[in-house]
Amino acid sequence: MAEGYELEDSVRSILNSPGGQMINDASKFLRRQAKYLVLIFISCVVIGFSLTKTVVSWLIADERLPDDVNIIVTSPIEFILLQFQIAVSFGVVVIVIYLLLVLARSGSTNQAILQRFAELDLKPPKFSVTFVATLLAIITLGLCGLLYAWNFLTPMILQYLTDDAQSAGLTTEWRLSGYVGFIVNLALACVVGFQAPVITILCLRYGLTSPSHIRQYRKHIWFAAFVLGAFLSPPDPVSLFLVAMPVVVLFEIALVLDKLLNFSNT
Repeated sequence: MAEGYELEDSVRSILNSPGGQMINDASKFLRRQAKYLVLIFISCVVIGFSLTKTVVSWLIADERLPDDVNIIVTSPIEFILLQFQIAVSFGVVVIVIYLLLVLARSGSTNQAILQRFAELDLKPPKFSVTFVATLLAIITLGLCGLLYAWNFLTPMILQYLTDDAQSAGLTTEWRLSGYVGFIVNLALACVVGFQAPVITILCLRYGLTSPSHIRQYRKHIWFAAFVLGAFLSPPDPVSLFLVAMPVVVLFEIALVLDKLLNFSNT
């Protein structure tokens, strides 16, 4: 019985803490926005679902596929499930963007969040030159990663995998869901991996580490990049290498920039 009271007290103390109050504020905010969120989500799913056929048709066009490759569906509902998955993903992205815009425009909500951050001794980012430059760098590097994946990495890897299979006397018929998932995962891996300079410079700027410490563990960071590439990229050595190497190169560029511009102030 005493243990039950202790658990209840622990839960109550958590809920009354600054972090708990912040979660409670977020919960109230989401409840107030619930009807708009549901409406936006349903609308985006409907719109996204209607557009997925066009997107998939564009992805499987002959000019985007290697020679002698056929895209097939292996179950009656595979295409429908893929359409629904893409539409739901589109809805989630739009919801996140909507919430960020509402939070940016809502003065009362901003004040509540700022108060919670102050109680937690956390400082939210300000719209300074550094913050804007960081945001632009994240967007630019993400777009560069996307272009790298789409214009260079995807066609080259698809051609390599096709030639490798056909050289063994195999016919190349790819499942639709597997083909689309391959492209999406590769693009996501590049978008995330290309953020290496931003992450490195921010860690140096805010004193989370030092240039000498990073250089001391450079080989370990390289190895971690390849491990991350193995998780994010498709399961073949070529994809792993082509995803991990830009991360390593961009990481080294960040160290050079730090040496020239002294981000770490050391």
